[in-house]
Amino acid sequence: MANRISIIKRETKETNISLELNVDGSGKYEIETGLKMFDHLLAQLAYHGVFDIKISATGNDQHHLIEDVAICLGKALGEALGEKRGIVRMADAAVPMDDALAMVVVDIGGRGYTVLELPFTDNDMAGFPSDLIRHFLESFAIEARLNLHAKIVYGTNDHHKAEALFKALGRALDTATRIDKRIAGELPSTKD
Repeated sequence: MANRISIIKRETKETNISLELNVDGSGKYEIETGLKMFDHLLAQLAYHGVFDIKISATGNDQHHLIEDVAICLGKALGEALGEKRGIVRMADAAVPMDDALAMVVVDIGGRGYTVLELPFTDNDMAGFPSDLIRHFLESFAIEARLNLHAKIVYGTNDHHKAEALFKALGRALDTATRIDKRIAGELPSTKD
């Protein structure tokens, strides 16, 4: 198995992003976006996905910064997985966080699509607009070319809902990107 690593750099008029992803990492992360809550959520994705992620990102507004990090992360995942030979491909995870429960299901099958049920109430995200989580997930799924279904089943605290969601995303991606030795070298599809 080749190293499943990708380095992405993206510079626009609005953002400057440098991102490194090692799919077969150990959950180490160095993340600096200038948005503490976003850094915290990305750290959950790295740690619980057992990916090594380094992100340095600057930008002139939250919306474009989060969107461009999502684009870079999605592109990095796609590049690191290459042809996706031997991967499990589909996985799900449910994660509780105190009062909240989140579920995520992914299919890394080459088609970017999202179905999201994210009932945030904007109650405690320290200035971080919860709708940007939706935008992050949509942009990430499109660029990574994966189906992403995510649902916050219940919860009161928005921070807990978001954290459970990113932990579940990490766990689902960890399982879906693993190599299944039974099909190692094969494309995970019935299509020729």
